[in-house]
Amino acid sequence: MTHEPHDAPKTTTFRVDVLTRLEGEGRFHLEMRGDEVVRAELSIFEAPRFFEALLQGRSIDEVPDIVARICGICPIAYQMSSSSALEMAAGHRASQGITDLRRLMYCGEWIESHALHVFMLHAPDFLGYPSVVEMAADHREIVERGLRIKKTGNRIVEVLGGRAIHPVSVRVGGFTRTPTRRELAELRKELEVAVEEADETVDWVAGLDTPDFSQDYTFVALRSDRYPLETGDALVVTGRDPVPLEDFEKAFVESHVEHSNALQCRLSDGTAYLTGPMARLAHFADALHPRASAARERVRLPVPVLNPFRSIVVRAIEILHACAEAIDLIDAYAPIDPPFEAPEPRDAVGFGASEAPRGVCWHRYETCADGTIAKATIVPPTSQNQARIEQDLIGIASELVALPHDRAVHRCEQLIRAYDPCISCATHFLKLEIERR
Repeated sequence: MTHEPHDAPKTTTFRVDVLTRLEGEGRFHLEMRGDEVVRAELSIFEAPRFFEALLQGRSIDEVPDIVARICGICPIAYQMSSSSALEMAAGHRASQGITDLRRLMYCGEWIESHALHVFMLHAPDFLGYPSVVEMAADHREIVERGLRIKKTGNRIVEVLGGRAIHPVSVRVGGFTRTPTRRELAELRKELEVAVEEADETVDWVAGLDTPDFSQDYTFVALRSDRYPLETGDALVVTGRDPVPLEDFEKAFVESHVEHSNALQCRLSDGTAYLTGPMARLAHFADALHPRASAARERVRLPVPVLNPFRSIVVRAIEILHACAEAIDLIDAYAPIDPPFEAPEPRDAVGFGASEAPRGVCWHRYETCADGTIAKATIVPPTSQNQARIEQDLIGIASELVALPHDRAVHRCEQLIRAYDPCISCATHFLKLEIERR
């Protein structure tokens, strides 16, 4: 046994061996010597899924359906990013009607995904419950409100996509089927209720007791002529020039880290960055729907938000934005006939990106004149946020050492969950071991 000298700094190790509520499995390890962090690792040991290889040789018409299977919570992000990229490769520009319909469908995904996170996955952390089941016993009205809002988002996706999970109507060039005015009128009735409940939700989450913690972030979001959602032409980066979608691989670098099977994406100079709700608000707060903007001002949420624990408020504001904009899109809808225009494939390269609930989802495809895929590259938001999560955990490390064991566990959970990193469903997901020598 090796003994440290009596005057040596104390070593404290935080080890999280089981991270569930992710698409796969992961662990977290933080080691401090005195006040200095000597090791910080967020390890994802999910098995490779090979979607990019699976796409090679497939028809471009198959791509939206295949990539939708990457995620059951945000399949539309992959469908929209892939459709935009493949249309760019074909030199095709979607009509305004198709673009608006895609945006409406994406609003549905934001509503259902953010509602799941805010009410079911994150709120129990703030209110002191191990899961939403226990929380519902004391806060039934709040949980039922969340379920109603989520159901509205699911209904939008179902009406436009054919089903709520892994929708099937999206295709390159448009949709296999577009909705009738009557179908959208029924959705509008549900949205009228949802927008009021979303407004109430902003006030509720703004009043939650959140830890006092802030970081200096580099925010990355998709540039668009509206609040960024279904498409855009470049990425805006805090303090730097915008990055055209085709230059993503010059400005951003994915690399393999020894402790994780998942790639980590950073800026080319090694800077870890944040994408997602806080980044979108930081860059495009002035593009929020007036209803959402008024709610932000009412609860005095600053721009930018620098406390990740307050991201739950940003998500609530985006639920309200998506509900209100969905109503506007329905009111302006004119039936589209035909529902798609099939692009003519060619030997080319196309780039596309959209704003998944968790952040930028970037796609690149090399296509062939016979209508098949030669190569595909997909960078999801979670891989882009991984390095930033590690830095936040380093930032909070000194506080963890001073906390009792159970409170340290809770604080780590809250912080990781604040990113909503493709979390699926379970209850508490951290097993924290503290070694003091």
